[in-house]
Amino acid sequence: MPIRLRKLIGTVLLLVLVAAWAFLAMALAQMPVLAESRVAQLIYYVVAGLGWVLPAMPLITWMSRPDR
Repeated sequence: MPIRLRKLIGTVLLLVLVAAWAFLAMALAQMPVLAESRVAQLIYYVVAGLGWVLPAMPLITWMSRPDR
């Protein structure tokens, strides 16, 4: 598969991943447990803010692989 096609597919998938992650994070942020504790909110928002990077790393690696 040519690198340009991989980058196009990867870009679309990254946009879908980030949007889905944001909607999931917003839904989970409404939990009553988070409203009661500032520490829990801090931990949650750090994890939710950086958590999308782990699933995105293999996709970015696949996108930037050279042509064979």
